[in-house]
Amino acid sequence: MKRQKRKLEHLKYSLEMGKSACDTGFGDVILIHQSVSGVKLSDTDTSTLFLGKRLEAPLMINAITGGHPETLKINRELAIAARKTGVAMAVGSQKAGLEDRTVEETYRVAREENPDGVLLANLSATCTVEEAVAAIGMIGADGLQVHFNVPQELVMDEGEPDFGMALPSLKRLVENTDCPVIAKEVGFGMSGETMLRLYSTGIRIMDIGGRGGTNFISIENARKKFKNYELEGWGIPTAICLFEGLELGLDMDIVASGGLRTSLDITCALAAGAKMVAMAGPFLDIVSRGSVEALVEYIEGLKRGLSMYMVLTGARTLRELKGVPLVITGKTAEWLLRRGVNIDAYARRTGRNYPFNNI
Repeated sequence: MKRQKRKLEHLKYSLEMGKSACDTGFGDVILIHQSVSGVKLSDTDTSTLFLGKRLEAPLMINAITGGHPETLKINRELAIAARKTGVAMAVGSQKAGLEDRTVEETYRVAREENPDGVLLANLSATCTVEEAVAAIGMIGADGLQVHFNVPQELVMDEGEPDFGMALPSLKRLVENTDCPVIAKEVGFGMSGETMLRLYSTGIRIMDIGGRGGTNFISIENARKKFKNYELEGWGIPTAICLFEGLELGLDMDIVASGGLRTSLDITCALAAGAKMVAMAGPFLDIVSRGSVEALVEYIEGLKRGLSMYMVLTGARTLRELKGVPLVITGKTAEWLLRRGVNIDAYARRTGRNYPFNNI
């Protein structure tokens, strides 16, 4: 019951705090406008394949909740919206469902409402193979998110911050589960070094969960008497995580998450090279204060916005979008240059419609 109570407290404070004050870094990423792009709105195709299933857009409703009777309605409505808009969805940590079978339905409802969609299970990166198999089976998952939240565990009164055996455990998970394992940060970002270590375990999908989205240090501070404000700004901005991961040149997919809110954020992340984009906070806010219909309208608006930016940059498909030029400026550029990332290569892409370097 303590875990279930914590689930509700996390939801409550997440809604109360709203948008994070931390910068995602995407304000430093600028797409180049093309007045004569040669692309019409009807030309654009935002569909993609993810985990063997076709989505209408490379967008995921990221892990939010489950594990308390009061969360069932939220997961039901999120799943309905995912089905109606053709996007993916992940449930929140299923540890509560493994401990108490009476709350399994708060997770299973996501599959019941979206039987053919992409749905991800979710557990801590310290979970056992047996727990992972049970969580995947609980919802008929297409993949398993294993989440990392070391800073949160350090400040949480109930925290268990020991991730020392995470890498060998993850290797066993990859070798003994029937669906892909996705490494997921919860909001503190993944460095290039982290992604290299995770890649060594066999994981080929990284959900970078950068700084700029839900701030779990702030949430834990709201829950406790003795607070740790010093860590509230800890982490790596999302855009930086994305470019560090791409610079590795590994055969892996990156899910960009952590504070993305607009179609422009989504387009910048995809143009940089992300396979998918994931959001949580805006969706939770809408479904908690509004309705399924409002959430569907919001997601459809994000999809339309992506198509519009594809027109403005001259990309008919997501593959072409990954070839359009973009300029990285400000603190993001300064960080990436110090870390050895070739930011000029992004600005000098030629793409389908860009003979700029040949002029």
